[in-house]
Amino acid sequence: MINGMHALIYSTNPDADRAFFRDVLGFPHVDTGEGWLIFRAPPSEIAFHPADAHTRCELYLTTDDVESTVAQWAERGLEIIVAPARREWGTEAVVRLPGGATLGVYQPTHATAFSAA
Repeated sequence: MINGMHALIYSTNPDADRAFFRDVLGFPHVDTGEGWLIFRAPPSEIAFHPADAHTRCELYLTTDDVESTVAQWAERGLEIIVAPARREWGTEAVVRLPGGATLGVYQPTHATAFSAA
C-alpha cells in the first residue's frame, strides 16, 4: 500500500532552497545528516494534464490567499515570475526559488481532493 509521496526539486543552490522551505514557509523537517533536510509537506493531490512530447512535472502549493502569500514572499526577496492572476480554476502565481527552480502557488476555486477518502 502506498503510504506517502517524496517529491524532488532539483536546484543549483539546494542550501538556499532548503532555507526557504525551513525559514520562510516554516515546513516541519528532519535533518538526515550534514544539513540534508527533508520536509513534511501539507496535504497533497495529483492531477494529470495533457502535454506534448516534452512532458514535465510541476510543483504548486495551495493557499487561501495567494495575493498575501506572494506579497510576503516578495518582501523576503523572492522573484515573482507570474504575478497573481485569475484563471478559470483559481488565482495563480509563480515565483523563482533561490536555486533557480520555479514554484507555483494558487488559490483554487475548484473542488480539491484534500479530504477525499
